[in-house]
This record gives sequence, structure tokens and C-alpha cells, in this order.
Amino acid sequence: MAALREITGSVDNELIPPDAARQIAAWARVCQRLRAEFGEDVYSSWFARLELDRIEHGIAHCSVPTKFLKSWIQSHYNDRLTPVVSAELSEVRGVVIEVRAVARRVVGRSPAQLVATSAMKSQDDASAKTSFLQGDAAVMFRPAQPEDAGLIGAPLDRRFTFDAFLVGDSNRLAHAAAHRIGTASANEPAQYNPLYIHAGVGLGKTHLIQAIAQTALAGGQRTIYLTAERFMYGFVSALRAHTAIAYKERLRSIDKLIIDDVQFLRGKSIPQEFCHTLNALIDAGKQVVIAADRPPSELDSLDERVRSRLSGGLCVEMKPFDEQLRVKVIEARVQAAKALQPGFDVPPTVIRYIAGAIQTNGRDLDGAVNRLIAHATLTGIPLTIETAEQAIRDLIRVREPKRVKIEDIQKLVASHYSISRPDILSSRRTATVVRPRQIAMYLSKVLTLRSLPEIGRRFGGRDHTTVLHAVRKIESLAKIDGVLSEEIELLKRMLTEQ
Repeated sequence: MAALREITGSVDNELIPPDAARQIAAWARVCQRLRAEFGEDVYSSWFARLELDRIEHGIAHCSVPTKFLKSWIQSHYNDRLTPVVSAELSEVRGVVIEVRAVARRVVGRSPAQLVATSAMKSQDDASAKTSFLQGDAAVMFRPAQPEDAGLIGAPLDRRFTFDAFLVGDSNRLAHAAAHRIGTASANEPAQYNPLYIHAGVGLGKTHLIQAIAQTALAGGQRTIYLTAERFMYGFVSALRAHTAIAYKERLRSIDKLIIDDVQFLRGKSIPQEFCHTLNALIDAGKQVVIAADRPPSELDSLDERVRSRLSGGLCVEMKPFDEQLRVKVIEARVQAAKALQPGFDVPPTVIRYIAGAIQTNGRDLDGAVNRLIAHATLTGIPLTIETAEQAIRDLIRVREPKRVKIEDIQKLVASHYSISRPDILSSRRTATVVRPRQIAMYLSKVLTLRSLPEIGRRFGGRDHTTVLHAVRKIESLAKIDGVLSEEIELLKRMLTEQ
């Protein structure tokens, strides 16, 4: 009862039915769980105005004041909200979020709901005063003040830093430009203005531009990171509140403006306002960073003037990961998983197989590692190429069978065993060369339609009996040598699936 009195304040507990009192106390604990899981700043930005209206048939009906807030919570936190609520309210099997009418704050609400709202509002008002622009917080120029209420950016993910970004040939230029901009002081002239980064999904462009934002904010610069959706919502809200001029002035007073997914900008007035903001900031020497899934010339929703201005800075494409970078990504994800699952391990052969089999994007690589974790921890079966293939089967895109060439086999085998292709074609008889040569001949027989005499000619003019001996030798060894068998399977997959 002491805890309940603390929650309900001066309201008489006799007015509250026992079940409602239990829900009030449980909802307060839900709020504390959300604070603990996401941090005070994320809670203040997205969950502070989330209210529990009722529980019906195992469904918790919650409400927020705006459609944008509903959409953001559903798209970014919906998968975590239900478990948190269910942990305190065991009868809840799901959560539904609705947009509440203004009148519902007073009219038509039970005493229990009014008490809960009052208690949570007092907590939220206090926490909102301390909201700042670091870590997972919604990004603002400074702690939120009434005049800045419409200038709240999208949250930043603390994991998206320059140190955590893996660099390869496909993204080296984009990383170098982003790092230069992120570490530049506010007094330095804007470089590569605007910086325009475009890439397909899951290739790291959001990671890179959020790293710019976090680095700039840590350096004390006035920086805001916005998604295209948040940019549009800010302007629409300001227009409805008749504060559009003040909103635009605040937006143009910052040091760095960073906008993600600009391809989603739509409407009659929004692209025009974006153009005016872009011009004002660039003309004032302020840095603008834009990310999209296509080059500026393909942004059909923006007029020619905006596309030309975006193309006038540094336009960088982040290309799909090469195999070396995919291996680095998988290794990094595996190391991170080991911190949570100490017994989890992935053999190097399996990592190379996954890097060769999944060539789409980083999200699919993350999904592959998650499937390996589930397979290893739930079944207890050691990870091999065969078990990994089963675990990630749904992530492998269906492709036409690749036509394998003998030259490709020779190059891959030579690289795998750290020798040269001329070594394979030579007459050298050392063990370090003979075994790879026999494996290459075996793969040529299995993966191509070439005859034994043709294969022999392609291996330095050897006769067909030499090739036949090599094929039979590798077949017999693979039956008794598990390591050799795995190596051959890996080479087969790398040749047929790359």
C-alpha cells in the first residue's frame, strides 16, 4: 500500500477498484522497465506520453497523442514493448497502440486512469527537463525548451560510431569523407557540401551518417539527425501550429543538418521547403549530409534545382561488400555474440562459407549469425558447413547455376593453399604443391564437363591417366579425412555460389 500511495499521491485509494490499483502499480513498473532498457532520453522522447487505457481479452490498449508517435513506436519498438508489458501484467498477450483524442485526457476516463496519467505525467515532466542530445537520445540542439519543442530529431543508436564501422574497398571513400566531416570543428569551412551518400539497404549508410552526428554532438556542435519522415512531420506540425517561420529559423541556425532516406520526401510543399533549407544552410557555410538509396539524378520527387544542388557537393556510392569485408563483418558479429554466449564459436571454414553464400547486405549477414547462434545454443550440435547451410538456407538468394571454368578452379585452389597458379601447372612434386594440384584436378572433373584428356592439357600438358589417378586419390582420401572433405565442400560452394 505504501508503494501505491506513492504512485497515486493525494488521490483517495478508496476511489480506485483493486484491479485498477494493481494495473496502476504494474504500469508504473512498466515505465521503469522501459527507462532501464532504452535509457532516460529515449524514454522521454518516445514513451513518456504512452498511456495504458484498458486491458481487454488479454490485449493492453495504449494510446499516444499523435499519429507520428504511434507510427514510430510501432515501427521501432513494437517487438520489445509486448514482453516488457507482459512481464508486469501477466494477463497481457499483446499491445495495441491507438491515437487518443484531446478530450479523452479528461472526459470518459476512469478515476484509475486519471490517477495513473497524473502520476506518470509528473515523472515524465521531470525526466523531460533532463533530456539531452547524447547516446540513444532524440537529438536536440540543447536540453528541450518550450520554444524548441518542434525541433526534436530522430534517436541515435549508440552502436553506430566510426570505431564500430568496418571499412573495405566498397565504402572506404564514404567513410573517409564522413569521418572528416564528423571531426571537423564548427569554425572550419564546410567540406564537400553537401555530402551525399547513396547505397542499397543494409550497406551501412545510416551507420555512417549517425556516426557523423554523434561525433559532432560530442564536440559540442549544434547538430540534428532527421529521417525524411521526421523532417516532413516537423514542417507539417509547425504549419498547423502557425509556427512555421520560427521552426525554419531554428532549423537553419544549426551547424550540421543530417537527413536520412531523403528518397521518401513527398508532398507539394515539403520538397520546396527542403530546397529552401538546403540552400540557406549551404549558403551560410553550414554542413549538410544527405543519405538515400539512389543517386540525386533518380530522386523523382525533388525538382531539378534540388537534384542539381545535391549533385554539386561530394556524391559517394557505397557498393555491396566484397568477400573480404563480408568476412570481417561476420567475424565482428561472432565476437560480439561470444560476449553474450561464451560457448558460442564459429569455425573459420563456416565463416568463409557464409561470406561466399550471402552476398546481399549486412543485415542478411546479421541474420545469418543470429541463425547460427540459435542453432548452436538450441540444438547443441557443433557448427559445420552442412549445419550452417541448413541454418541460413532462407537467406541464400536463388541464383542460376554458375558455369565453372578450370581457370577459376586453379586460381581459387592456389589462393586457398597459399601457392601460385604457375605452381599448380608446373612439374614440381613437393607435397605442398601435389595435393592442391590433385584437388584442383578433382574439382575440374566434378564441376565441369571437360574430359580427362582436356583437363590434363589444361594442367600443364599432363595425360589423362594422371588426372584419373588424382581424382581417385582425392575421392578415397575424402572418405577418411574429415578435414579434407570439409575443405573440398567449401571450395565447391565458393566456386558454384560466388
